[in-house]
Amino acid sequence: MEGGFPCYKSRMKKARKPPPSTPAPPVPGEPQKGGRSWRRIVGPEGAARADVYISESDGALSRSQIKARGALIRVNGADAKPARSLKPGDLIELFWTEEDLSAIEAENLPLSILYQDERVLVVDKAQGMVTHPGAGNRRGTFANALLFIIQAERASQPISRALAARGGIVHRLDKDTSGLIIAAKDLEAQVHLSEQFKERLARKEYLAITRGLPSPPAGRIANHLGRDPRERKRFTAVTEGGKAAVTDYRVLAHWGTAAGAAQYALVSLRPKTGRTHQLRVHMAGLGTSILGDPIYGKKDSLFPQASLMLHAYRLKITLPGRDAASLFKAPLPGRFKELLLALAAALGRGIPLAPRGDTRQMPTGFEEP
Repeated sequence: MEGGFPCYKSRMKKARKPPPSTPAPPVPGEPQKGGRSWRRIVGPEGAARADVYISESDGALSRSQIKARGALIRVNGADAKPARSLKPGDLIELFWTEEDLSAIEAENLPLSILYQDERVLVVDKAQGMVTHPGAGNRRGTFANALLFIIQAERASQPISRALAARGGIVHRLDKDTSGLIIAAKDLEAQVHLSEQFKERLARKEYLAITRGLPSPPAGRIANHLGRDPRERKRFTAVTEGGKAAVTDYRVLAHWGTAAGAAQYALVSLRPKTGRTHQLRVHMAGLGTSILGDPIYGKKDSLFPQASLMLHAYRLKITLPGRDAASLFKAPLPGRFKELLLALAAALGRGIPLAPRGDTRQMPTGFEEP
């Protein structure tokens, strides 16, 4: 036994070794599943930001990929920010996790595609389609359909851009909300679009039909939303904690009178933030829940079979490689048109409330005020 004393028995108990099946404790912040790493000693050049140095080195990630992958940067063994300046002799390390697409199964599902190019896809999502796989919804989602399209394109022609994370999802719509959703086909496009949502540069407009007439007919709702402690599937306005939520709203038309048995309104909603159930909670907070909302509203006596009347109507966003923003519009779905006709039959023609001078095109079935 090299370097040992075979005839000497130590009185000290040997430390127990963990059983072979026991995994080593994870390094804080370092990806474990599908993890990859890169490291290098900084040469005489030094001075560059860590993310710039990494992006200009072979075999590493670009700056946008560092952000999208949630990569961990370490300098001389300590966690570092992307803006960290480097000196000659520094050991810089990068840890990241490759996108695990095994959780998403590509499926050839019908989509109403409004626009697509080699970088992005804009779809009019149908009511009832889940955006991303989750518990109880592993198939039939928008992400499943998107992955099928991306894989088919990459199989037919070589594409050098890195594959987008999360199947290319940039933002989400509730299952029962229809309308515009944009997705990315590669990682850099995903970062480009995601940053606009994060920085509130993307402009979104929804249309909703509410039970009751919001008062005042136009305004801004600003509060904080958090999970309802009594029912975890719901969100509610909170005085402490939560996340800031801001919505601008405007009544476009209404049916019925205050003295009548029922009132309804067609409302334009422009969220400035993107919290879960934000528009539904904000409308319910005014006492005018969105018609057909099974969580924040009540079954309507006049339209008991109505599903959630919320539609992502317009989106203004700058596409990768473009200087000017593009405007996309998803036409009113059939359930909206049918309900507007039913409202007119039951309560008469809707009374427009759009402010004077507003030349915005009114939704189907309405003339300019």
